[in-house]
Amino acid sequence: MTTPLPPPGPTGLPYHRMDHRTGRHRWWRPLVGTLLFFGAYLILSLLLLALAYVFGELAGSPELPDGGPDFGPLSNTALDLTYIAIALPLVLLAVLWPGRRRAGTLSSVAGRLRWRWLGWCLLAAVLPVAVLTGTAFLLPGGETGSGESEVWVGWGSFLMSLGVLAVFVPVQAAAEEYVFRGWLTQAVGAFVRSPWFAVLPQAVLFAAAHGWGTTWGFIGLLVFGVVAGWLTIRTGGLEAAVALHVLSNLVAFGAAAAVVDGLSSDETAADSPWPLALADVATTLMYAALVLWLARRHHPQRLAPSVPGPPPAPYPPDAVLYAQPYGAMPGHPYGVPGSVAPPETRTPPPGDVPPAPGP
Repeated sequence: MTTPLPPPGPTGLPYHRMDHRTGRHRWWRPLVGTLLFFGAYLILSLLLLALAYVFGELAGSPELPDGGPDFGPLSNTALDLTYIAIALPLVLLAVLWPGRRRAGTLSSVAGRLRWRWLGWCLLAAVLPVAVLTGTAFLLPGGETGSGESEVWVGWGSFLMSLGVLAVFVPVQAAAEEYVFRGWLTQAVGAFVRSPWFAVLPQAVLFAAAHGWGTTWGFIGLLVFGVVAGWLTIRTGGLEAAVALHVLSNLVAFGAAAAVVDGLSSDETAADSPWPLALADVATTLMYAALVLWLARRHHPQRLAPSVPGPPPAPYPPDAVLYAQPYGAMPGHPYGVPGSVAPPETRTPPPGDVPPAPGP
């Protein structure tokens, strides 16, 4: 009795190898795309900064300690978020032009943002973000990180701030995910097959981009980058990383907007004390477990379909096919012809004709 063979495993390309999805992959495309993206981002950021200075001078705005115009806490926060958000269209253009593939391949292996799966991931992020927020409020200094008494801003200012933050924060958080978990992961993945080698560089750069505050804050950001990158490859898209990042930032900025001068603080996650950083790591791992549980139930697409290679060249019409033994050269004496040739006929010489059989 023969034992049945196990079913073949899934075939296709994982998220970090999407640069090989089309036949237009070249080794230099990720490098050129990265250089062009960062160059364009630097130029656009400087232009935005110059416009802010000009507008501040025309409006007679006071100066911040760093010399920039002070438009007020909410406007300053919106401007800071815009500096990050402009990276989103630029990184999509990098995929389209030097990458020579669809911009949607940066969202997921399906070539688009999977909205239904994004909704499930947002639902999974509610509990971890709530736990982290509650922990932050219980720590000394509360959510704002200062030991001073906090004054409620009032419903009018709070609702206005929430409206502005609801527009800018999702784009800012998505831009960071598309740059780090998206472009950088796929750029490194164009050269390496291991998902871990593709995940680790972007996680280090993500933590470093927030500046150096405390060692624990850096570790918390590093863990977030690793887990978000791993979930991106494991689920085949950026939805899980975007959901957690957007909801976390919305709650953090919303809590800061609830108190007077809460949005004026320049502290980031890099400045987290060790209790808050440990809580951040724990809730990030909690979120990863919830997403994996949902993935087993809803089965998001993990691999991009492999692109079929070019068809084999047809044989010439007059070619003779032989079924050769393994390793045999064509025409080997013990090759077995694939089609039986007609029997050889010859004309016997005169006098050599055998007599016909008798009756």
